[in-house]
Amino acid sequence: MRRFIVIAATWFGTGLSPFAPGTMGTLGAIPFYLALAQLPLGLYAVTVTAFSVFSCWVSGQGEREFGERDPGKIVIDEVAGFLVTMAAVPCSWKTLTAGFVLFRFFDICKIPPAGYFDRRIKNGFGVVLDDIVAGAYSCMTLHLLKGFL
Repeated sequence: MRRFIVIAATWFGTGLSPFAPGTMGTLGAIPFYLALAQLPLGLYAVTVTAFSVFSCWVSGQGEREFGERDPGKIVIDEVAGFLVTMAAVPCSWKTLTAGFVLFRFFDICKIPPAGYFDRRIKNGFGVVLDDIVAGAYSCMTLHLLKGFL
């Protein structure tokens, strides 16, 4: 079980990158997104919701495994946030690039209530919820911009 938690929490090792693990984790989310992108919206939403709940559990277990609160090597939360970002967005290299940049921006900025979740909720839910909020902000912005893309 320990190996499973480490692999999932670090999203197949992308979180172990010595340089920008959150960015590497988000890049690692792209193949998963591409696999889900052809699903009908309802099934995409159910899958992303289930994955987000799973991510909360994995993140909590990962915190215990690594002995740290929200360590940078846990990046499954970035994967969940990126999947939220790309909800109902037509799949193209332009939208993928814009979604990636927007998600990294909002994830780093921690615009409320993302910062609240990041600072105040001390478990796997706190690890993931700030990324879900960043993903929601990114998704809304991406939908506003998609006419220009």
